[in-house]
Amino acid sequence: MSQEDQFKTIITASELTLFKEKKSKFYGYAFPLSNEETLKTYLDKIKKEHLNASHFCYAYQIGIENTTFRTNDDGEPNNSAGLPIYGQIQSFGITNVLVVVVRYFGGVKLGVGGLAQAYKTAARLTLEQCQIVTRTLKITFLVSFPYEEINRVMRIIKENRLKILDQNLQIDCKIKLSVRKMDAETVFGLLNTSQKIQIAKI
Repeated sequence: MSQEDQFKTIITASELTLFKEKKSKFYGYAFPLSNEETLKTYLDKIKKEHLNASHFCYAYQIGIENTTFRTNDDGEPNNSAGLPIYGQIQSFGITNVLVVVVRYFGGVKLGVGGLAQAYKTAARLTLEQCQIVTRTLKITFLVSFPYEEINRVMRIIKENRLKILDQNLQIDCKIKLSVRKMDAETVFGLLNTSQKIQIAKI
């Protein structure tokens, strides 16, 4: 990742992909995932679309600075499915993503090594179909000050090209700012030059 406050993710679900290996079929899906509660919704949807499938294996990673991940082999030999899928999530350097690979058994056993390679390939093909974007972590500040300080505050906002999310400019002014995380300490220092200006993270 290019900056410590940036991360990569997908913004929409992938196109359905299909990988075939010795008569077995592996269908791949990828979804944006921001919480574990959404996982069941996606799995239920896929299972309804593949009523005769043998296995529904998946891996996901959630979080930016503190990440959570999980892998599931769904009855395949240990670490032959979920872990290879997760390996591709790591390889693409993305987070907040779920990858599911649905297998239809074709009657020919692939062995643990063959299975791992097949699930890895299906996951890779799926993620290659995704639009991967770079996002930046932001911090929101609420700046409160009397109207007499408005010129000072607005000058700092303009000079540093800060994004105003909301503002209420009355006798007691309030401005909500979105600040890139790596710039937050600097911006806080610039604004925190008068006892009349109150700054709070929200």
